[in-house]
Amino acid sequence: MYVGTLSFDLLLGDVRSLKEKRSIVRPIVAELQRKYAVSVAETGGQDLHRRAEIGLAVVSGDTGHLTDVLDRCERLVAGRPEVELLSVRRRLHSDEDDE
Repeated sequence: MYVGTLSFDLLLGDVRSLKEKRSIVRPIVAELQRKYAVSVAETGGQDLHRRAEIGLAVVSGDTGHLTDVLDRCERLVAGRPEVELLSVRRRLHSDEDDE
C-alpha cells in the first residue's frame, strides 16, 4: 500500500474577506474530490484572506497510479487562474516504511 500527499501553498488574488476566499477555495477542493476521488481539505491559513493551504491524500496499491493522480491534481491547481501556486510539497509513503 502506498500513500501520497500534496500540500499546496496558494496566494489568492484580490480577496478582501474570508467569504470571498471560501468562494475560491471550495470549488478547487470540490473539483479535486470529484475528478480524482482524493481526500482533500483546506488545512492551513483559514484566518488569512489572501493565503490558503490545501492538503490532499491518495491511497493506492500501485506507485505509478499514485504518481499519475498526484501529477494530475498538481496540474489542476496550478492551472487555476484565480490562484498563484507558491509551493507544492509532495510526499510518498509505503507501508514498508515502518519496518
